[in-house]
Amino acid sequence: MARHASYLAIVVLAASSLSRGAEFESAVLPILQSNCLPCHGEKVRMKDLNLGAYEPLMKGSESGPVVVPGKPDESRLYRLVQEGKMPMGKARLSEKELAAIRAWIEGGAGATKKAETASLNQHDILPILLLRCTACHGLRHQEAGLNLSTRAGMLQGGKSGPALIPGNSAGSLLVQRIQSGDMPPKKGLIDAGVKPVTPGEMEKIAKWIDAGAPEGNVKPDVATTEPDPLVSDKDRKFWAFQPPRAAKAPKVRDAGRVRNPIDAFLLQKLEARGLALSPEADKPTLIRRVSFDLTGLPPEPAEVQAFLADRDPRAYEKLIDRLLASPRYGERWGRFWLDLAGYADSTGGKLSADTVRPFAWRYRDYVIRAFNADKPYNRFLLEQIAGDELENYEAAPVVTPAMMDNLIATGFLSMGPDSTNEREVNFVDDRLDVIADEIDVLGSAVMGLTMKCARCHSHKYDPIPQRDYYRLADVFKGAYDEHDWVPPLAAEKYGRTFTGRYLPYVTPNATPFQIMQEERARELQAAEAKVRTAALQEGLKKSAEEANKRVFEQRLAELPQELHEDVRKMFNTPADKRTEAQQELAKKYEARLRVNPRQLRRIDPAYGKEADEVDRQIKAFAAQSPEPKIHALWDRGDPTPTYVLRRGSPTNFGQLVGPGVPSVLTDGKTPFVATPPWPGARKTGRRLAFAQWLVRPEHPLTSRVMVNRIWREHFGTGIVKTLANFGKAGAEPTHPELLDWLAGEFVRQGWSIKSMHRMMMTSSAYRQSSKVTSLHEEKDPDNVLLSRMTMRRMPGEVLNDTMLLVSGRLDQSRFGVPAPVEVRADGLVTPVGSEKGWRRSVYVQQRRSNTPTLLDNFDFPAMTPNCVERVDSTVATQALHLMNNGMIDDLADSLAKRVVELAGSDPKQQIEKLYWIALSRPPDEEERKLSLEGLAKLSLARLCHTMLNSAAFLYID
Repeated sequence: MARHASYLAIVVLAASSLSRGAEFESAVLPILQSNCLPCHGEKVRMKDLNLGAYEPLMKGSESGPVVVPGKPDESRLYRLVQEGKMPMGKARLSEKELAAIRAWIEGGAGATKKAETASLNQHDILPILLLRCTACHGLRHQEAGLNLSTRAGMLQGGKSGPALIPGNSAGSLLVQRIQSGDMPPKKGLIDAGVKPVTPGEMEKIAKWIDAGAPEGNVKPDVATTEPDPLVSDKDRKFWAFQPPRAAKAPKVRDAGRVRNPIDAFLLQKLEARGLALSPEADKPTLIRRVSFDLTGLPPEPAEVQAFLADRDPRAYEKLIDRLLASPRYGERWGRFWLDLAGYADSTGGKLSADTVRPFAWRYRDYVIRAFNADKPYNRFLLEQIAGDELENYEAAPVVTPAMMDNLIATGFLSMGPDSTNEREVNFVDDRLDVIADEIDVLGSAVMGLTMKCARCHSHKYDPIPQRDYYRLADVFKGAYDEHDWVPPLAAEKYGRTFTGRYLPYVTPNATPFQIMQEERARELQAAEAKVRTAALQEGLKKSAEEANKRVFEQRLAELPQELHEDVRKMFNTPADKRTEAQQELAKKYEARLRVNPRQLRRIDPAYGKEADEVDRQIKAFAAQSPEPKIHALWDRGDPTPTYVLRRGSPTNFGQLVGPGVPSVLTDGKTPFVATPPWPGARKTGRRLAFAQWLVRPEHPLTSRVMVNRIWREHFGTGIVKTLANFGKAGAEPTHPELLDWLAGEFVRQGWSIKSMHRMMMTSSAYRQSSKVTSLHEEKDPDNVLLSRMTMRRMPGEVLNDTMLLVSGRLDQSRFGVPAPVEVRADGLVTPVGSEKGWRRSVYVQQRRSNTPTLLDNFDFPAMTPNCVERVDSTVATQALHLMNNGMIDDLADSLAKRVVELAGSDPKQQIEKLYWIALSRPPDEEERKLSLEGLAKLSLARLCHTMLNSAAFLYID
């Protein structure tokens, strides 16, 4: 109590010595200068807070105001110092200092209504109008000729005259229409994705107009030649923010195992722990391992036997080159990139509706072709991030294949979930979620940074201020503008037509006559599909009528004989023409006698089988006629201004920012320069400038992140285990010199991904056996040092495709419209087969809501928004699916038929062929003995089914 009384006395004393409007400079600034400026000053502004002068202090931090005039207990500045949480690392402020700050805030903190109004400028008002008004009165769409996206547009006005009269809010149409409730019109709010103007926003608009609607001299916050106050040189010293360093391969004792520098870097650490590389795996194991790694499929028996017979010292290297040249390589490694991009053939998002993206498959095909062609990774990124800004395709006399590739590639940053075609989730905050997902994809897939958290606050661990997130968002504003939104799919909204994120597809190098012929062929194909679909539906309708009659007669026979005639008449009489007696009969018996189409499929197996086959054929017809369009992202020019959104809220806007890159990855004093990509271009050039920065050879992250991902696919774990997080909260590299050497080699070899495969897969480390010894268990139990190879289970699509291949049911058709899937009544999702069999998983339709059940059970990723690393679970549903699923039974039967075709009826030969087909090797003596015993008790098909369930089949050694 005595201490509390003493404190009150100090407050009273301070209040009496300081007038109600105590001067900030004399009473408060000296306290802040002594205690706070090392972290919150002009040169260093943690949390974007500068306490070194009155105006920036009142502006607040990235989270909003830190002083609430007249309310010290609601002011974060006072609350934090009073609780002793600030200043960090220093003594708590004295009672006298605390009392001085409290008295200054209680006295109004030097703020007056006049000063508050005078500080308003157009950038306090434009965000409100962008949020509430410009859907109808913006740059591209101006109802009544009114553009509210600029101060000049407001002054010019529309058909009714100027929207504002400086100095006269009451006489300004803008204020009048909002206050009357006429604007924005309540009836169209949800369609336009707009919410009403709030009273606080209305008050601010009126104050600004009364103050003369000042424009203000506010410049966007961008990088300049001056040092960055939010990110220090010390922040940049973290290993991942420094360019990769040239590293020399170390000398090791066991030099005979060094096939390339990779082995030397690994052996250096192994030898320091008393370990060595494990012996080399045998040739059957190596060819199976290499085939799965590069093509996602096992080798055929003839390929294995040819490799075993090849005595050339370079036989292994030739094998790798052959597999890298296989078209299957692009399908396997294209899937790797599609995970990172978050590829899906549907929009997904916030509502249950999962609308199909009809042209996303062109991006899938682009990725597969790019990997097969070994497109340099730097070019690959340029096309995906800024393909529309690489060439002037609109003015080109001939559209080249490269131009089409450039546009298709831009699908990379528009693959994430997006429900904004649905009006209930098409507000600005929903659009910002879409943009956040794409920044997350870019950060996690390409940059190895967790960027998404900086949307709401400065990064907790890494030196990424919130400002940098919005600078990066501004880079993409020409294509992704939350206030000038392009919905993902074509739509008609509030009297306007939106084409969706589509561009026309033109066959490269085709003449106008050829294009016309192609269009005619598509029309004929569509017409034929329509006729065939109608015929199938008509036939099914007749079958349904006959099946209904059968079910009706069966159920009628269960009723008393004397009711049959009356019930039959009732059933065949329209409901509105029935007598009272028939109505009573209907109440008792109609529900029992009448069945819906879904019930009919279950009750009548013959009809159900026919209906399933008709469904399959109709889906196949629908998938045969692709329209000439591209799912793309392109710069539209003239984006709206970007403001920092405090706490990520679109209604709590802060400072104006311009385009830029994360400061920690630069020297902090180099401006970001973007110019239109060609004279007269209606594009900002920002994404191109960003992409060019990203693929600079000395970039700290781009090459490191990619080689680390490739390493993980070959060795099971990344050199940096956290593939998407190279920041301070991520894992340290186990072999930092090796990582930097690989990154340097990647760039030196022209950013060739295939060269990286060769480098890694020809090392002694990759060729090791996976056998675990007691020495391994003691000194390298988790295989961190790569003292052996890691055994891995097949991913879901590899398992699916392998079963199709070994059973002879793989349809190897490539590219084009995805194979559709069927959602069965029991909930199972299965791909719809073709006449040849089933296509590879990468070519099956990938809707977010309907993943094929086999893939789902074996950890196929949910694209929310992407997948940076597959999980590897072991759960009961996997074994149950392989044991009990009808399709697996079918594939086992097909495998048995293939074995019989190759081996005849001799059980020994059948077992031999089965092992060569399924496991790429002959059986050992114990396997041969057990298989013969099993075959004597079971059919060959059951033995094949057992093989498809075995660990030897499911795991890659």
